Amino acid sequence: MADALEDLVTTELDSLGFDLVELRRRGSRTRPVLEVRIERRDGSALAVDDCAQVSRAIESRLDATRVAGDRYVLEVSSPGVERPLRHAADWRRFVGQPAVVTAGPLPGGKAEVHIVSVEGEPGGEIAVVRDERGTEHRLPLVDVTQARLAFHWKNR
Repeated sequence: MADALEDLVTTELDSLGFDLVELRRRGSRTRPVLEVRIERRDGSALAVDDCAQVSRAIESRLDATRVAGDRYVLEVSSPGVERPLRHAADWRRFVGQPAVVTAGPLPGGKAEVHIVSVEGEPGGEIAVVRDERGTEHRLPLVDVTQARLAFHWKNR
């Protein structure tokens, strides 16, 4: 079901000019909660009306195909300030930004780092990151199990 669900969501988003950032399923088997995090493909800010439009389109397809059953809950929103980094393009887009990364090659397996660059060819990309001590690490993206942008409130 997971692949069929992601394919359905991605197809609807493509037709509307949005990108899927994250699709999570929680809840129970009989009452699944589907969390869909999206971004506008044109890079502009996501509006509430965008989420409503996407929600209606996905809901229509879910109802027609029954991929999620009859009693699902659909939540469509932006990925927020702690946006996940799933693809090499995400890493490239956020070069210079802080991120919390879980990857075997990092000391302790998890660290907050700054994204310095992304190198390599598709399928073999390596993220160059700098830890809080200024040490650079080269992380093959295939070794990254989880990564999200880090957000810190600043005193104003």
